[in-house]
Amino acid sequence: MADTVTNILLAGVGGQGILLASEVLSEVMMLAGYDVKKNEIHGMSQRGGSVVSHVRFGKKVYSPIIPEGEADILFGFELLETYRYLPLLAEHGSVIVNRLKLMPPSVAIGQQNYPQDLEGHIARQVDKSVIVDGLELALQAGDARTVNTVLLGALSNMLNVDMQLWTEALRKMVPQKTLEQNLKAFELGRASSATGLPK
Repeated sequence: MADTVTNILLAGVGGQGILLASEVLSEVMMLAGYDVKKNEIHGMSQRGGSVVSHVRFGKKVYSPIIPEGEADILFGFELLETYRYLPLLAEHGSVIVNRLKLMPPSVAIGQQNYPQDLEGHIARQVDKSVIVDGLELALQAGDARTVNTVLLGALSNMLNVDMQLWTEALRKMVPQKTLEQNLKAFELGRASSATGLPK
């Protein structure tokens, strides 16, 4: 196991299942034998406010906070929130982002406009960027609430971890009544994104 630490920054808004996704990701990496540290930062409101989660794993991790400019993967659940956190991405970093626009309060009340062509801005700034239509795939899986699991499936292509560990973590951490839909959502997300481990 290499001494390097891998840094994954999850960004989105409250109610998107980011915290569960970070817990599943952390569980997978612990099952893979890594030391894992995790930290969450919540916005003003539980639902609709900005939520960021830091997940770091390696042979030994001393701090749960990703230093600025050192995120290996920016794992975005909403386009604008992902774009906001691009400065934290390392030069060699990758982006996985959900094709979703959620209007922040300032846009909803007409004080600001939602930025145009965020997908294009992200693609131009980051060579290794993957855009996932999370909601469409979640609906294919049979449950719109599985968007976070779809995105985990897409992320799994960037991490050199045995598929069995992902399945084990999902079985342990998602509600039993939605397990079948979550497993299908994971597979659909994985199939939608065929990219390699970030260098």
